[in-house]
Amino acid sequence: MTPKQSVRRYEPLLIGLLSLNFGILFFDRNALNFLMPFVQPDLGLSNTQVGLLASAFSLTWAIGGVVVGGVSDRTGMRKPILIAVTFGFALCSLLSGIAASFAVLLGARLLMGLLEGGVLPISQSLVVSEVAPERRGLAMGLMQNFGSNLLGSTAASVILVAVGQSVGWRNAFFLAGIPAAVSAVLMWWLVREPARAPQVPGAALERLSLGQALSRRNIFVCVLISILMVSDLVICFAFMPLFLIHERGFDPIAMGWLIGTLGVSAAIAGFLVPGVSDLTGRRSAMVVAPLFGVLTPLSAMFFHGSLWSLAGLFFLGWTAIGTFPLFMATIPSETIDSRHTATALGLIMGVGEGLGGVLSPTLAGFAADSFGLQAPLWIMVALPLAAGLLALGLQETAPRLLAAGGSPNGH
Repeated sequence: MTPKQSVRRYEPLLIGLLSLNFGILFFDRNALNFLMPFVQPDLGLSNTQVGLLASAFSLTWAIGGVVVGGVSDRTGMRKPILIAVTFGFALCSLLSGIAASFAVLLGARLLMGLLEGGVLPISQSLVVSEVAPERRGLAMGLMQNFGSNLLGSTAASVILVAVGQSVGWRNAFFLAGIPAAVSAVLMWWLVREPARAPQVPGAALERLSLGQALSRRNIFVCVLISILMVSDLVICFAFMPLFLIHERGFDPIAMGWLIGTLGVSAAIAGFLVPGVSDLTGRRSAMVVAPLFGVLTPLSAMFFHGSLWSLAGLFFLGWTAIGTFPLFMATIPSETIDSRHTATALGLIMGVGEGLGGVLSPTLAGFAADSFGLQAPLWIMVALPLAAGLLALGLQETAPRLLAAGGSPNGH
């Protein structure tokens, strides 16, 4: 086998394993959201406390992304850190299952977020190192969105709700933690540590400062879009299950299937939108795709047709999530020096989670307690619209378009 053939065979294996691992991560992350209709009455939680749990997780996820991504860049270690944090979040799922109070559950979620936060920037940096630039958009989309949505949204919503209803929400958490340990073993066996960039003997790797990163227009715009779109995602999974059950009157199984529709949509859009952007450009995809996001909250509030039709509207609206691999990985990785990839991607994810993921669910929970469960959904209407407008400020980075006649911009 030639070296080129070996590379082409390793690329899909790597993408498949990283996508599986990130899917298992989101299975664990979303477990509390889907089980909240059982957890909330059992532990006596208010809507504000529901929002605080989501905010706490996002806070430490943001910290983990920035810190772990930076450590990975400085040490050059990708694989060992990825395996360690994967084992860690498996244990945290078990801790969530034994929580008997809001405080204990909060602590478990804080620790889980800290560990899980480093997975995405490390996984993205592995893709940058091992996948050819002309296939990078599609690869990033498959890695970040395919597994996370099929497992973390679709399978998790159906399986965990069914398990929670039949044998209790605690056993559902115990179930959620097992696959992560299996994934860690598979990555230890099959993923290789990428070659480190050559360094001048005795010279330390230059660190990328916050100011340097944000001085790049694309990085700054991607940070702002990350805040908005992470807010949209977190608010939806924190409050849409409660809205569908308490305001629309759906039973937990129907709710689980509707939320599962979001996962199927995002799994498809997660590689379709980045794949199309390889051909048509990153900027146009980032402007158009978020605008579909208004359909999900509006149809949840106002559409009263069949369940299948509502699921179709959910599916179409959630294609906005297909932009996540673009603003969180592909565009910034095409903007920044490859030696600083994990740091820059950790910054975008970290700020998005730290501001959008932390503040938005708590504010949405307060709004829900004050004005009803429709309030978080109205917030969801505004967020993707603002993201699409911000995307107008992006500079094109797609290699195909730049090679066809444009000079590299966004640098």
